[in-house]
Amino acid sequence: MIILNGWKNKLKPMKRTKHNKKKRISVQSAKAKGRHLQQYVCAKISEITGYEWGSSGDDKAIESRPMGQKGMDIRMESQVRELFPFSVECKFQESWAVHGWVEQAKDNQMKGTDWLLVCKRSRKKPVVIMDADRFFDLYKAYIG
Repeated sequence: MIILNGWKNKLKPMKRTKHNKKKRISVQSAKAKGRHLQQYVCAKISEITGYEWGSSGDDKAIESRPMGQKGMDIRMESQVRELFPFSVECKFQESWAVHGWVEQAKDNQMKGTDWLLVCKRSRKKPVVIMDADRFFDLYKAYIG
């Protein structure tokens, strides 16, 4: 109960009507958004390394894993990992649980690579999240 200016007001839960219902995205649409983000990342890695990319089963050096499979979201052959030494986890979600995603990326991290998260929300550009110490080490090496 809340008391305002001497009056007692009870808060009542808001009834759901057709005007205030939250619209939920279908599972199929959510998976499609995630798949598109993975394909975007595959294309970017392909640009950097010069290796072709494809969808799962295309037998390319860089592949986007099907939704729901265990392991990293982007599968890369060893020659690609030499040029792009990251285990990539992609997340296209509206509410972010970054620390949980970091743990997932670490759990799926391949030996000899650094974990890397590529995260996106609707109508926003993707962002990359990685270990801060590793980022500064890479930057130090870059500048010389």
